[in-house]
Formats: sequence, C-alpha cells, structure tokens
Amino acid sequence: MPPERALIDVLFVLSTRALLLDLAGPAEAFRLANQHLVDAGRAPRFRLRYAAPSAQVESSVGLVMAAIEPLPDALQAPTWLVLVGQPSATLVKPDAATLATAHWLNRRMRPLLHDDTAGHRLVTICSGTLLAARAGLLGSHRCTTHHELLDMLRGLAPEAQVVDNRVFVLDGALASSAGVTAGIDLSLHLIAQVGGDALSAAVARDMVVYLRRTPLDPELSPMLAHRHHLHPAVHRVQDAITERPTRDWDMASLSAVAHVTERHLSRLFGEHAGVSPLHYLEKIRLERARQSLQHGASVTRAAEAAGFSSDLQLRRAWGRHWGGSPRDAAPRAGPS
Repeated sequence: MPPERALIDVLFVLSTRALLLDLAGPAEAFRLANQHLVDAGRAPRFRLRYAAPSAQVESSVGLVMAAIEPLPDALQAPTWLVLVGQPSATLVKPDAATLATAHWLNRRMRPLLHDDTAGHRLVTICSGTLLAARAGLLGSHRCTTHHELLDMLRGLAPEAQVVDNRVFVLDGALASSAGVTAGIDLSLHLIAQVGGDALSAAVARDMVVYLRRTPLDPELSPMLAHRHHLHPAVHRVQDAITERPTRDWDMASLSAVAHVTERHLSRLFGEHAGVSPLHYLEKIRLERARQSLQHGASVTRAAEAAGFSSDLQLRRAWGRHWGGSPRDAAPRAGPS
C-alpha cells in the first residue's frame, strides 16, 4: 500500500453573521471523509480549523460560535482556505471586522496563495467569493457565486471571469461555488480529487445528497455515474466493483455481495442505477484502463490493470462504449 499523504488543513474563515450552512455542510463532508478513511484503516486527510478576527462570531441564524482561533500570519501545512458567505444585508454594508478580514487576506494570504509549490488553495462558498474579491484574490480567474450576487461580484472584481449558472467553478487553485448547498457539491468534488471517487460517493450517500454537476461541467466520471440513488444493496455492489475491478466478477459473486438473488440484483440495478450489473462493471473497467493509458501504459498492460481478460476484450468494450481505439487515450503513440 502506498504511504499516506500529509494532512490538509481545511481552514474556515468566519466573518460577521457567517452563513451557518456554508460552514456546516462542507465541514461535515470533510469530517465524514475522514471517518470513512479511518474505518478503512487509513489515515485521515483533512484537519478542520476555524479562524476569525475575534474569538467569538455570531452566525446568520443567531448561534454564537466561540473559542475560534485568530487569523494566522502564516500557513504551516498545505491549506485549503475556505471563505464562508454572509447574508446580503451584511454584504452591502460590510462592518469593520469583515473589512479587517479582507485586509488580512490581501496582506497575509495573497502571497501564500500565489506560491504554486505550497499546495494551498482558495475555496469560496456562496458570497465568500465577494470577500475574496474585496481582498483582491480573484485576479482574472474564472469564478462564480450566488446567482443574486453575480453583478455585485463583477463590480468588486472587474478583471475576473464571472461565470453564470454554475454549481461550482474550478480555475487552478481557486474553487468557487454558487451558494449554500452548492458548497457541499464543491466539497464532494474536492474530496474525490484527494481521496478518490469511491470516498466521495460514500460521503454523498451518508449526507443523502446527489453527486451532481451542471450541464456545462465536464461529464460525470464513470466512477460516480449511476450513483444517484439510495439503495444499499446496489451501493454495496458498486463499491465492491470500484474497489476491486480486476476480480473475476460474475452475477453469482455480485449477488453474493448484495445478499440478493441474481435475478433480483438485475432488477435492482435496472430500477436504481439504470444499467445492468455487468454493464456497470465494464464501464468501471474501461475508466480504469483509460486512466492507465493516460499514465503511459500500453494497451495490453492497461487491459490487465483494469480486469479485462485480454487487450482484444478491452478494444471491443472500448468500441462499444466510446468508439475509436484505446490508443486514442494515450498521451502519445506507443506499442500496445
């Protein structure tokens, strides 16, 4: 097993009247990701921290959050700086604490975020993007915010490429979301980047949310497709296939994982996932093969790594699902 990577500090920056769901939704997603990793015998990946200009902040719903750490002068570990949104009334007339936070972001954090080797990134939830704009952190990056605040964002960051009608937007080290529950969608995407699609799917299942993308986002990964359901037996089979695609799966072994009959498993997959179990297996193996090819593997090695019995079987499956040849996915032409 490869060595576990270092913890990522997820530092939530709380301003006056911080929107509680902007904080709680993403924080729960990262907590659950850690819990799944620990349950699997792996090290957690995220360390949750909370900072503000004062040790006590009142949230948007009146709940007072206390014992908050001060805004740091430096980042000691790879850090995701998460800017939490505020209600519209607070945005129109920012108070002294909010302006002080923007000044801190510009003076202390902007140089650190521009260091491409440090592993930091800026994550904005809902109107947190406006705080980033006030701090001069957006530059000419592509970004988004709540649909009612897009014009305000354009006024605060005239050089930024503000994108309408998106759940979230990624541009280099900047990740911005459209608001409130979209922060959960963005968190699930970031969890998948770090811990894999299966981990993100498990967290989404715990939180009873869809793994969703907008139509303008890249096509949903095959590792996450067909997961928009809550049936535990189907999820068990999908998890088993994703974790061990090279196993010699057949309907008997898959139905044993689900604890149902083969006929019942076929019906459940059709009803809840929209595909048959073996069709799903083939799609997962194709995605594993594609990933191997993009990392320089030959067609033969990619087929073996993905669980296909031969490169011919891979070529035939590739043609059925995607057309063309597996060579199309290779970074450069090479022997197969």
